[in-house]
Amino acid sequence: MPPWQLLHCRPGRVGLTLVRPWALPAVSVLSDFLHSAASVQLDVILVIYLIAITAEAMSGALAAGRRNMDIFGVVVIAFVTALGGGTIRDMVLGNYPIGWTQHPAYVYLVVSAGLLTTVIARYMQRMKHVFLLLDAMGLIAFSLIGSNVAIKLGYDPLVVVMAGMITGISGGILRDVLCNQVPVVFRRELYASVSMLVCLLYLGLQSLEVSIGISTALCFAGGLGLRLAAIRFGWRLPVFSYQQRWE
Repeated sequence: MPPWQLLHCRPGRVGLTLVRPWALPAVSVLSDFLHSAASVQLDVILVIYLIAITAEAMSGALAAGRRNMDIFGVVVIAFVTALGGGTIRDMVLGNYPIGWTQHPAYVYLVVSAGLLTTVIARYMQRMKHVFLLLDAMGLIAFSLIGSNVAIKLGYDPLVVVMAGMITGISGGILRDVLCNQVPVVFRRELYASVSMLVCLLYLGLQSLEVSIGISTALCFAGGLGLRLAAIRFGWRLPVFSYQQRWE
C-alpha cells in the first residue's frame, strides 16, 4: 500500500495526504472485531431469551397443574408466564407490533414447552436447582431487554427502569394472579428488587456511553450473582404484617 491517499483531484490541483501504512488495516480489523463482538453478544442474549421463555412456560404449566387446570388452561398460563411481560411492556410503551406477533416461533416454543411439561412433570422435581438458575437468568435477560427497548424508543430514565421491571416480573405476576395466589415477587427472596437494580445499572452505564456489550455483560453477571445469592442466603426485603381488624 502506498504511504499516501488521494483526497481530491480538481483541474490544476491535486490533493494528497500522508498516512501510516498500517493505519487503515488496523482500523478495519478493529471495526470487524467490534462488529463481531456485538453480533456474538446479541446472539448470546437471544439464546438466553429462548431458554428463559422456555423455562418460564414450564413453570407456568406446573402452576396450572397444581390448580388442576385442563390442557387449554395449561397452555394459556404457560403463554402468559413466558410472554406476558413483554406484551404488557410493548402495550405500555406503544411499541407495535408486539414482539411475538412478528415472531410466532416464540409462541410455538412456549406452547410446546407447556405441553411437554404435562408429560415430564413427575421428573422435574430433580431439576429444581436448574430451574432456579434458568429463572434467574430469565429475570435478568428480560429486564435488560425491556430497558433496552425503552432506551431505543427515547423514553425518560424512570420509564426505562419501569419497562425493564415490567418485562422481568409481569409474567410471573400474571401467572400467580390467574392461579389465585399472592404473586411470588411480593413475598419471597429479592426478585423485583434485583430487576430494578439491574435496570438502574444498565441505564447508568448507557448514560456513561459504555458499549452495549460491556454494559450487558456487567449487568447480567452482577444481577445473576445477586439473585443466586438471595436464593442461597434467603435475603429478602422487610415484611409488613398487620393482623388487627377494624370493627
